[in-house]
Formats: sequence, structure tokens, C-alpha cells
Amino acid sequence: MPLFLEILFRDEYLIAINKPHGLLVHRSSIARDVNEFALQLLKNQINQWVNPVHRIDRKTAGILVFALDKETEKAMQQQFAENKVQKKYLAIVRGHTPGQQEIDYPLRKENGTLQDAFTAYTTLQWAELDVALGPHPTSRYSLVEAKPTTGRMHQLRKHFSHIFHPIIGDRTHGCNKQNRMFKQNWEMDTMLLHASELSFQHPVTQMQIHIKAPLQQEFLRVMQLMGWQKPD
Repeated sequence: MPLFLEILFRDEYLIAINKPHGLLVHRSSIARDVNEFALQLLKNQINQWVNPVHRIDRKTAGILVFALDKETEKAMQQQFAENKVQKKYLAIVRGHTPGQQEIDYPLRKENGTLQDAFTAYTTLQWAELDVALGPHPTSRYSLVEAKPTTGRMHQLRKHFSHIFHPIIGDRTHGCNKQNRMFKQNWEMDTMLLHASELSFQHPVTQMQIHIKAPLQQEFLRVMQLMGWQKPD
């Protein structure tokens, strides 16, 4: 039975879903064995042409916006390219992060070019588990709300790795020891990054749009493990 996608917002021009962790946005040459992806699932679900106006990683959950016509698609893609869309993410990271921090650290494209990249974050909750890892008798974690003002590839994953607080479940930029521990102790290998909120001016109606996405079950399961309350 095909996956049913949760719709967060819809009008005659745009539709936004709450993408699950692990779901590809569209068919990819690097994952030829995958038969389900968000673009085709949503097309079939609403029986209408759609196209994504931005991208989020396969392992990242949360808000994914599609246009329902070509003109809206172009206008929204321009807003994302010009960093006019306000984005918020929730992430669970290794260690106890500062209460607030700004990460101003350029990131390199595949062709070697450096791009400015800026992320501000606030720590919402901390936890310390009685689980030993390496020389440490306990394990520490933080729930953070991140606000990237640029949209570079894997920006949050790279930025949190850069400040030595990698996102749990990130195999490429994260901590293999932590990821292995979560898999062995709790059968959890989800990357704990969630696109929680988007705000932008509607390209057609000019209304201010604000979309929020509830957390997925795996993220909530780890929050319960940490003893954390769901953020507002």
C-alpha cells in the first residue's frame, strides 16, 4: 500500500507536505533501487501535476513545498534562491551546546568554490543519559532550533559537525560511534533533523504564509528517551 503523505498546506498554487525521514524527494540516479519518492506519491495522491520548489535531504523530515503550476514554481524557487524564505529546523545533536550560537562558516561546493553559509541556533533542552561511550561514563545531548539564513547543501549537517556537535544519525558528517550506539541500544538509525517551520510571502496572493510540521515518530521516540517535552 502506498505511503499516504500528510498535507500541511494547500491552495490552488502551492501544496506542502510533512515528508517522512528516509523518503527521497524525487527519483535519483544514486538510489535506483528506490520505488517510492515524494514527487510521484504526491502526484498520485492528489491526481495533479506537482513539482518541488526546494529540496531537503532524503534523511531529513519535515516541510517540503511543491508548486501546482510552472509560474508559481519559478517564483517560489526564486524566493528560496534569494534566501527570502525563513526556515526553522529541529535537531538532536551530540553534547551540550551553548544556549545560543551563530555559525558563520563558508562551505565548499563540489567544484571547490567556497560559499558563504550562516546558521543561528538556540538550545531548547539538554539531556544526560547514564550510557557510557568511550572514556565517558555518561552521554550528553541537546535539542536545538536552527535558523539557516543561507541554503547550502547539507548546511546544518556540516555546520553542527564543524562545531563538534554533530547531528545524531548523520552518517556522512556525524559521529560513527554515536550512530552505532543508537543503533545497538535503541534500534534507531534515523537522522534526527526535522524541517519544522517555513514562512514566506505567497508569490500569487501576496499573503504571508507560515507552515509548521509535527515531528515524526522516530524523532519523538528519541525525545521521550531523553525525557524532553515537545517544543511548542
